[in-house]
Amino acid sequence: MIMLWVKAFHIISIVCWFAGIFYLPRLFVYHAMAEDQTTREHFKIMERKLYRFMSMFAVTSVILGAWLLSYNWDYYWSSIWFIIKLLLVLGLIAYHLSCGHYVKKLAQDSDRHGHIFYRWFNELPVLILFAVVILVVVKPFA
Repeated sequence: MIMLWVKAFHIISIVCWFAGIFYLPRLFVYHAMAEDQTTREHFKIMERKLYRFMSMFAVTSVILGAWLLSYNWDYYWSSIWFIIKLLLVLGLIAYHLSCGHYVKKLAQDSDRHGHIFYRWFNELPVLILFAVVILVVVKPFA
């Protein structure tokens, strides 16, 4: 029974993490397009607060995911679909950390990326989400 609670909170954490992962780069787009300093300052506050929010759920997602993994270690580590999923999650963590880097650069007014870069940057987690969900639900290569 406890595993079902862990799984439920793992899914909730992932949903909250992805809410931030999807919205923060959109704020970067608007920040890069902002023409006045007052608007840019407002975006800096929003970006910093959202990054803190989503970081909490990123950590929770990883901890709960590791907990779920512990229930059937041998099965997961012998499954190709899981290894691919794990690599994608590591990529998502790298993406998350790069978002933190951009939050800092934008806060210091030292980021030189334009809104088009951030529009493309915003698409990557969508692809990761699609791939992870398909791997977990369909379990190809099983």
